[in-house]
Amino acid sequence: MEKREIGTSGLKVYPFALGGNPFGWTIDEKQSFTVLDGFVDAGLDFIDTADVYSSWVPGNKGGESETIIGNWLKKSGKRDKVIIATKVGKPMGEGKKGLSCKYITRAVEASLKRLQTDYIDLYQSHEDDKDTPLPETMEAFDALIKQGKVRVLGASNYDGPRLREALEISKEHGLAAYRCLQPEYNLYAREQYEKELEPICRERQLGVISYYSLASGFLTGKYRSEHDLSQSARGQGVKKFLNPRGYKILAALDKVSAEHDVSQATIALAWVIARPGITAPIASATSISQLSELVKAVDVELSGEEIDVLNKASSYSHV
Repeated sequence: MEKREIGTSGLKVYPFALGGNPFGWTIDEKQSFTVLDGFVDAGLDFIDTADVYSSWVPGNKGGESETIIGNWLKKSGKRDKVIIATKVGKPMGEGKKGLSCKYITRAVEASLKRLQTDYIDLYQSHEDDKDTPLPETMEAFDALIKQGKVRVLGASNYDGPRLREALEISKEHGLAAYRCLQPEYNLYAREQYEKELEPICRERQLGVISYYSLASGFLTGKYRSEHDLSQSARGQGVKKFLNPRGYKILAALDKVSAEHDVSQATIALAWVIARPGITAPIASATSISQLSELVKAVDVELSGEEIDVLNKASSYSHV
Protein backbone atom coordinates (compact mmCIF):
# COMPACT_ATOMS: atom_id res chain seq x y z
CA MET A 1 0.00 0.00 0.00
CA GLU A 2 1.69 3.17 -1.22
CA LYS A 3 0.63 6.76 -0.75
CA ARG A 4 -0.58 8.81 -3.69
CA GLU A 5 -0.02 12.51 -4.21
CA ILE A 6 -3.09 14.73 -4.39
CA GLY A 7 -2.44 16.14 -7.85
CA THR A 8 0.80 18.10 -7.80
CA SER A 9 0.22 19.44 -4.28
CA GLY A 10 3.00 17.55 -2.52
CA LEU A 11 0.37 16.23 -0.08
CA LYS A 12 0.25 12.42 -0.08
CA VAL A 13 -2.44 10.09 1.25
CA TYR A 14 -3.22 6.40 1.24
CA PRO A 15 -5.69 5.54 -1.55
CA PHE A 16 -8.85 5.34 0.54
CA ALA A 17 -10.74 8.20 2.18
CA LEU A 18 -13.11 7.69 5.09
CA GLY A 19 -16.32 9.61 4.51
CA GLY A 20 -17.48 11.68 7.49
CA ASN A 21 -21.05 11.87 6.20
CA PRO A 22 -22.54 9.43 8.80
CA PHE A 23 -21.05 11.20 11.82
CA GLY A 24 -23.92 12.83 13.65
CA TRP A 25 -26.42 11.25 11.26
CA THR A 26 -26.51 7.45 11.24
CA ILE A 27 -23.97 7.03 14.04
CA ASP A 28 -23.44 9.07 17.20
CA GLU A 29 -20.20 10.50 18.56
CA LYS A 30 -19.16 7.39 20.47
CA GLN A 31 -19.66 5.13 17.43
CA SER A 32 -17.92 7.69 15.23
CA PHE A 33 -14.88 7.67 17.54
CA THR A 34 -14.73 3.87 17.28
CA VAL A 35 -14.76 4.03 13.47
CA LEU A 36 -12.17 6.83 13.37
CA ASP A 37 -9.84 4.96 15.73
CA GLY A 38 -10.28 1.79 13.69
CA PHE A 39 -9.46 3.65 10.49
CA VAL A 40 -6.18 5.02 11.84
CA ASP A 41 -5.34 1.69 13.47
CA ALA A 42 -5.69 0.10 10.01
CA GLY A 43 -2.83 2.33 8.87
CA LEU A 44 -4.92 4.78 6.87
CA ASP A 45 -4.92 8.56 7.10
CA PHE A 46 -7.41 10.40 4.84
CA ILE A 47 -10.71 11.69 6.28
CA ASP A 48 -13.23 13.62 4.18
CA THR A 49 -16.10 15.69 5.56
CA ALA A 50 -17.97 18.96 4.87
CA ASP A 51 -19.35 21.82 6.91
CA VAL A 52 -22.90 20.98 5.79
CA TYR A 53 -22.83 17.41 7.20
CA SER A 54 -25.42 16.59 8.48
CA SER A 55 -27.81 19.54 8.23
CA TRP A 56 -30.57 17.41 6.68
CA VAL A 57 -31.20 15.54 9.93
CA PRO A 58 -34.12 16.93 11.98
CA GLY A 59 -32.67 18.99 14.82
CA ASN A 60 -29.27 19.41 13.16
CA LYS A 61 -27.95 22.67 11.72
CA GLY A 62 -24.81 21.52 9.94
CA GLY A 63 -21.31 21.17 11.34
CA GLU A 64 -22.11 17.98 13.28
CA SER A 65 -19.57 15.84 11.43
CA GLU A 66 -16.78 18.41 11.75
CA THR A 67 -17.59 18.80 15.45
CA ILE A 68 -17.35 15.06 16.08
CA ILE A 69 -14.07 14.83 14.15
CA GLY A 70 -12.73 17.82 16.12
CA ASN A 71 -13.68 16.23 19.43
CA TRP A 72 -11.99 13.01 18.31
CA LEU A 73 -8.83 14.88 17.28
CA LYS A 74 -8.68 16.56 20.68
CA LYS A 75 -9.33 13.38 22.64
CA SER A 76 -7.09 11.10 20.59
CA GLY A 77 -4.22 13.49 19.91
CA LYS A 78 -4.01 12.09 16.36
CA ARG A 79 -4.03 15.34 14.37
CA ASP A 80 -0.55 14.64 13.00
CA LYS A 81 -1.58 11.15 11.87
CA VAL A 82 -4.42 12.22 9.55
CA ILE A 83 -5.13 14.36 6.52
CA ILE A 84 -8.39 16.26 7.01
CA ALA A 85 -10.45 17.36 4.01
CA THR A 86 -13.57 19.47 4.36
CA LYS A 87 -15.75 21.58 2.07
CA VAL A 88 -17.48 24.94 1.87
CA GLY A 89 -20.33 26.37 -0.19
CA LYS A 90 -23.48 24.32 0.43
CA PRO A 91 -26.30 26.11 2.28
CA MET A 92 -25.69 26.34 6.04
CA GLY A 93 -28.62 28.61 6.91
CA GLU A 94 -29.79 32.06 5.93
CA GLY A 95 -27.04 33.98 4.14
CA LYS A 96 -24.55 31.18 4.72
CA LYS A 97 -23.70 29.62 1.36
CA GLY A 98 -21.70 30.11 -1.81
CA LEU A 99 -18.10 30.95 -2.59
CA SER A 100 -17.87 34.72 -2.09
CA CYS A 101 -14.75 36.05 -0.39
CA LYS A 102 -16.80 37.26 2.55
CA TYR A 103 -18.47 33.88 3.10
CA ILE A 104 -15.37 31.72 2.56
CA THR A 105 -13.48 33.86 5.09
CA ARG A 106 -16.28 33.36 7.61
CA ALA A 107 -16.88 29.68 6.88
CA VAL A 108 -13.26 28.58 7.18
CA GLU A 109 -13.06 30.02 10.68
CA ALA A 110 -16.18 28.11 11.69
CA SER A 111 -14.76 24.86 10.27
CA LEU A 112 -11.40 25.38 11.99
CA LYS A 113 -13.19 25.95 15.30
CA ARG A 114 -15.37 22.85 14.95
CA LEU A 115 -12.41 20.72 13.86
CA GLN A 116 -10.30 22.13 16.73
CA THR A 117 -7.31 22.56 14.46
CA ASP A 118 -5.16 25.43 13.20
CA TYR A 119 -5.20 24.29 9.57
CA ILE A 120 -7.22 22.29 7.06
CA ASP A 121 -5.19 19.98 4.84
CA LEU A 122 -7.59 20.02 1.88
CA TYR A 123 -10.27 22.70 1.56
CA GLN A 124 -12.76 22.11 -1.24
CA SER A 125 -15.52 24.16 -2.83
CA HIS A 126 -18.50 21.86 -2.36
CA GLU A 127 -20.28 23.07 -5.48
CA ASP A 128 -19.84 25.72 -8.13
CA ASP A 129 -21.16 29.18 -7.28
CA LYS A 130 -22.03 30.90 -10.55
CA ASP A 131 -23.22 34.02 -8.70
CA THR A 132 -19.68 34.79 -7.56
CA PRO A 133 -16.93 35.65 -10.07
CA LEU A 134 -14.29 32.92 -10.15
CA PRO A 135 -11.42 35.38 -9.56
CA GLU A 136 -13.03 36.43 -6.27
CA THR A 137 -13.35 32.82 -5.15
CA MET A 138 -9.78 31.90 -6.06
CA GLU A 139 -8.39 35.09 -4.46
CA ALA A 140 -10.17 34.18 -1.22
CA PHE A 141 -8.75 30.66 -1.30
CA ASP A 142 -5.28 32.00 -2.17
CA ALA A 143 -5.40 34.21 0.94
CA LEU A 144 -6.18 31.19 3.13
CA ILE A 145 -3.16 29.35 1.73
CA LYS A 146 -0.90 32.35 2.42
CA GLN A 147 -2.31 32.64 5.96
CA GLY A 148 -1.48 28.98 6.63
CA LYS A 149 -5.09 28.08 7.37
CA VAL A 150 -5.35 25.77 4.35
CA ARG A 151 -2.67 23.62 2.72
CA VAL A 152 -4.30 22.47 -0.54
CA LEU A 153 -7.38 23.47 -2.56
CA GLY A 154 -9.88 21.22 -4.29
CA ALA A 155 -13.15 21.47 -6.20
CA SER A 156 -16.24 19.31 -6.04
CA ASN A 157 -19.26 19.16 -8.36
CA TYR A 158 -17.74 21.40 -11.04
CA ASP A 159 -18.51 20.66 -14.67
CA GLY A 160 -15.68 20.48 -17.19
CA PRO A 161 -15.84 24.01 -18.63
CA ARG A 162 -16.03 25.70 -15.21
CA LEU A 163 -13.21 23.57 -13.83
CA ARG A 164 -11.01 24.50 -16.77
CA GLU A 165 -11.96 28.18 -16.38
CA ALA A 166 -11.10 28.16 -12.67
CA LEU A 167 -7.69 26.64 -13.42
CA GLU A 168 -7.00 29.24 -16.10
CA ILE A 169 -7.95 32.11 -13.79
CA SER A 170 -5.55 30.87 -11.11
CA LYS A 171 -2.79 30.62 -13.69
CA GLU A 172 -3.47 34.06 -15.20
CA HIS A 173 -3.61 35.83 -11.85
CA GLY A 174 -0.85 33.89 -10.10
CA LEU A 175 -3.27 32.49 -7.53
CA ALA A 176 -3.35 29.17 -5.71
CA ALA A 177 -5.17 26.63 -7.88
CA TYR A 178 -7.38 23.62 -7.40
CA ARG A 179 -5.18 20.52 -7.10
CA CYS A 180 -7.94 17.96 -7.15
CA LEU A 181 -11.52 17.28 -8.12
CA GLN A 182 -14.14 15.42 -6.12
CA PRO A 183 -16.68 14.01 -8.61
CA GLU A 184 -19.32 11.31 -8.36
CA TYR A 185 -17.67 8.18 -9.73
CA ASN A 186 -18.30 4.48 -9.30
CA LEU A 187 -18.96 1.34 -11.34
CA TYR A 188 -22.52 2.50 -12.02
CA ALA A 189 -21.98 6.26 -12.52
CA ARG A 190 -19.13 6.42 -15.03
CA GLU A 191 -20.17 8.53 -17.98
CA GLN A 192 -19.83 12.15 -16.85
CA TYR A 193 -16.48 11.66 -15.16
CA GLU A 194 -14.89 9.54 -17.88
CA LYS A 195 -16.12 11.64 -20.83
CA GLU A 196 -16.04 15.19 -19.48
CA LEU A 197 -13.87 15.39 -16.38
CA GLU A 198 -11.23 12.69 -16.57
CA PRO A 199 -9.51 14.20 -19.65
CA ILE A 200 -9.12 17.56 -17.86
CA CYS A 201 -7.87 15.92 -14.67
CA ARG A 202 -5.30 13.86 -16.56
CA GLU A 203 -4.19 16.83 -18.68
CA ARG A 204 -3.84 19.19 -15.68
CA GLN A 205 -2.53 16.49 -13.30
CA LEU A 206 -5.38 16.95 -10.84
CA GLY A 207 -5.94 14.40 -8.13
CA VAL A 208 -9.35 12.70 -8.15
CA ILE A 209 -11.22 11.81 -4.97
CA SER A 210 -14.46 10.07 -5.89
CA TYR A 211 -17.65 10.35 -3.86
CA TYR A 212 -20.60 7.93 -3.91
CA SER A 213 -17.89 5.35 -4.63
CA LEU A 214 -20.34 2.60 -3.60
CA ALA A 215 -23.37 4.21 -5.28
CA SER A 216 -25.13 4.93 -1.96
CA GLY A 217 -24.54 1.33 -0.88
CA PHE A 218 -25.88 -0.37 -4.01
CA LEU A 219 -22.43 -1.75 -4.88
CA THR A 220 -22.22 -3.52 -1.52
CA GLY A 221 -24.69 -6.03 -2.98
CA LYS A 222 -27.16 -5.80 -0.12
CA TYR A 223 -29.86 -4.13 -2.21
CA ARG A 224 -31.11 -6.57 -4.86
CA SER A 225 -34.84 -5.90 -4.86
CA GLU A 226 -37.26 -3.19 -3.77
CA HIS A 227 -37.93 -5.26 -0.66
CA ASP A 228 -34.31 -4.65 0.41
CA LEU A 229 -34.62 -0.86 0.29
CA SER A 230 -36.02 -0.67 3.82
CA GLN A 231 -32.75 -1.97 5.28
CA SER A 232 -31.26 1.47 5.90
CA ALA A 233 -31.85 5.21 5.89
CA ARG A 234 -30.20 5.40 2.46
CA GLY A 235 -32.32 2.65 0.91
CA GLN A 236 -34.66 4.80 -1.17
CA GLY A 237 -31.69 6.42 -2.89
CA VAL A 238 -30.75 3.02 -4.30
CA LYS A 239 -34.00 2.34 -6.15
CA LYS A 240 -32.75 3.95 -9.37
CA PHE A 241 -29.99 1.32 -9.65
CA LEU A 242 -32.39 -1.64 -9.67
CA ASN A 243 -32.40 -2.17 -13.44
CA PRO A 244 -30.80 -4.57 -15.96
CA ARG A 245 -27.49 -2.69 -16.03
CA GLY A 246 -27.38 -2.54 -12.24
CA TYR A 247 -27.97 -6.28 -11.98
CA LYS A 248 -25.19 -6.96 -14.53
CA ILE A 249 -22.80 -4.97 -12.36
CA LEU A 250 -23.81 -6.89 -9.23
CA ALA A 251 -23.29 -10.20 -11.02
CA ALA A 252 -19.78 -9.15 -12.04
CA LEU A 253 -19.01 -8.00 -8.49
CA ASP A 254 -20.27 -11.33 -7.15
CA LYS A 255 -17.92 -13.18 -9.50
CA VAL A 256 -14.79 -11.15 -8.80
CA SER A 257 -15.38 -10.86 -5.05
CA ALA A 258 -15.72 -14.65 -4.79
CA GLU A 259 -12.34 -15.05 -6.52
CA HIS A 260 -10.68 -12.79 -3.95
CA ASP A 261 -12.77 -13.95 -0.97
CA VAL A 262 -13.74 -10.38 -0.09
CA SER A 263 -16.99 -8.41 -0.16
CA GLN A 264 -18.55 -6.84 -3.24
CA ALA A 265 -17.91 -3.43 -1.68
CA THR A 266 -14.19 -4.18 -1.44
CA ILE A 267 -14.04 -5.02 -5.14
CA ALA A 268 -16.10 -1.97 -6.14
CA LEU A 269 -13.60 0.26 -4.33
CA ALA A 270 -10.61 -1.66 -5.69
CA TRP A 271 -11.93 -1.02 -9.21
CA VAL A 272 -11.98 2.75 -8.55
CA ILE A 273 -8.50 2.64 -6.98
CA ALA A 274 -7.18 0.81 -10.07
CA ARG A 275 -8.46 3.51 -12.45
CA PRO A 276 -5.51 5.61 -13.73
CA GLY A 277 -5.53 9.11 -12.25
CA ILE A 278 -7.58 8.27 -9.16
CA THR A 279 -6.12 9.42 -5.85
CA ALA A 280 -8.68 7.81 -3.53
CA PRO A 281 -12.33 6.79 -3.42
CA ILE A 282 -14.41 7.97 -0.48
CA ALA A 283 -16.56 5.46 1.38
CA SER A 284 -18.31 5.58 4.73
CA ALA A 285 -18.54 2.99 7.49
CA THR A 286 -20.85 2.86 10.48
CA SER A 287 -19.13 -0.05 12.26
CA ILE A 288 -15.75 -1.70 12.61
CA SER A 289 -16.98 -4.75 10.71
CA GLN A 290 -18.00 -2.57 7.76
CA LEU A 291 -14.75 -0.66 7.93
CA SER A 292 -12.64 -3.81 7.97
CA GLU A 293 -14.16 -4.92 4.65
CA LEU A 294 -13.76 -1.54 2.98
CA VAL A 295 -10.11 -1.00 3.90
CA LYS A 296 -9.17 -4.32 2.28
CA ALA A 297 -9.64 -2.55 -1.05
CA VAL A 298 -6.22 -0.85 -0.80
CA ASP A 299 -4.52 -4.26 -0.83
CA VAL A 300 -6.61 -5.95 -3.53
CA GLU A 301 -4.85 -6.18 -6.89
CA LEU A 302 -7.33 -6.75 -9.67
CA SER A 303 -6.04 -8.52 -12.76
CA GLY A 304 -6.51 -7.01 -16.20
CA GLU A 305 -9.07 -9.72 -16.91
CA GLU A 306 -11.05 -8.89 -13.76
CA ILE A 307 -11.06 -5.19 -14.60
CA ASP A 308 -12.34 -6.10 -18.08
CA VAL A 309 -15.17 -8.14 -16.55
CA LEU A 310 -16.21 -5.19 -14.40
CA ASN A 311 -15.79 -2.69 -17.22
CA LYS A 312 -17.92 -4.75 -19.60
CA ALA A 313 -20.69 -5.28 -17.06
CA SER A 314 -20.84 -1.56 -16.28
CA SER A 315 -20.53 -0.39 -19.88
CA TYR A 316 -23.46 1.68 -21.11
CA SER A 317 -23.28 -0.04 -24.50
CA HIS A 318 -24.06 -3.48 -23.05
CA VAL A 319 -27.46 -2.63 -21.59
